[in-house]
Amino acid sequence: MKAIETFRDSFKARDLRNKLLFTLGMLVVFRFLAHVPLPGVNQEQLSAVLNSNALLSLLDLFSGGGLARLSIVALGVNPYINASIIMTLLNQTIPALERLSKEGEYGRNKINQYTRILTVPLSLLQGIGVAVFMQRSGVLPEFGPQNWGVTISVLATFTAGTLVLMWLGELISEKGIGNGISVIIFAGIVGRLPQTIGQTFEVQTNFLALGLYILIGIGVIAAIIFIQEGQRRIPVQYAKRMVGRRMYGGTSTYLPLKVNQAGVIPVIFASSLLYLPQLLTQLQGDETGPIRLFFENYIIDQSSPVHIAVYFALIVFFTYFYVSITFNPEDRADDMKRYGGFIPGIRPGRPTAEYLQFVLSRITLPGSLYLGTVAVLPNLLLAVTDSNNNQNFPFGGTAVLIMVGVGLETVKQIENQLRMRNYEGFLR
Repeated sequence: MKAIETFRDSFKARDLRNKLLFTLGMLVVFRFLAHVPLPGVNQEQLSAVLNSNALLSLLDLFSGGGLARLSIVALGVNPYINASIIMTLLNQTIPALERLSKEGEYGRNKINQYTRILTVPLSLLQGIGVAVFMQRSGVLPEFGPQNWGVTISVLATFTAGTLVLMWLGELISEKGIGNGISVIIFAGIVGRLPQTIGQTFEVQTNFLALGLYILIGIGVIAAIIFIQEGQRRIPVQYAKRMVGRRMYGGTSTYLPLKVNQAGVIPVIFASSLLYLPQLLTQLQGDETGPIRLFFENYIIDQSSPVHIAVYFALIVFFTYFYVSITFNPEDRADDMKRYGGFIPGIRPGRPTAEYLQFVLSRITLPGSLYLGTVAVLPNLLLAVTDSNNNQNFPFGGTAVLIMVGVGLETVKQIENQLRMRNYEGFLR
């Protein structure tokens, strides 16, 4: 009852109500676009391809459900996410971009503009890969050099669909609630959830196994919430200093280091890399060879121990890699030293940077193991139960990771809005 009352209170403030309604309106537009298929698509063959390929189901997860119908937004926000990741990497390696990122709002706007521009060629390249794969699978038989009109229109539609979703996401971030791109992916997962649960009940008739799935689902959600909220708080003390006739500083605060500092970015990286062997084998056509047989039997097969081990190792590696480029201990140490801050017992400057690096490397290990375990959990269940319907496990893996993570962040934003208006909020 308390949650219902709080939800009702969130609609009392006019500006907060407008933000919530605007977000819901944008999601309705997105779901409408996700149900508009491309012309010339063999829907029966598309369903067969998706049911036999769990890796495509994972890509459909990041596309927000558009790939399942090969709709005009089939690529989803994948190219934009990849462009954002590439720009993050470039910011740490190119001095000009690094200086630009430190120029406040102007620098952020310029980097966002470069990210949008980079999204266009990435959308085109990914659209070519998806279209060729679908043509080889018999889903888009008219695509190819024999029909340039259809080919150009398909690629242009894929690219335009991604740009539209990027625009909708930015509108939600600006005028709505939550991070727009994450909310779009969240809406796609939630939209698929009833169908996925229905397929699970159709395939799995063992009530004991269904009960086990539910228990595992509750445990996974609890573990995700626990890790997502976990952080190491490093105490920071600011010395007193005189500026003119006024005294500043002398306060105590803390530097929060999250256990899962990288979010779901490592999972996106790892799944994208594992998609490449699948794409290469499709582009080879009917050719056979030892490399292709190795890929099909060990890398592409989701229940293969080799696939599970490689997937897990890639997630751990990319977690450390992404954290290392997004959190610079030397910059944080310099910022604290500049404003008179220090960690009790640690000298400012290089010793502080070394201490931050030490703590970060230690808490990143459980965060990377947590991400890898949650992501490969459905694959482990497949290997144990020897099931061929790996996409019909709704309570594990990346889907729940994204839903819980985005849900927590969105609720926190609503909570902050309610606290500004003296309401108690969702969280206590």
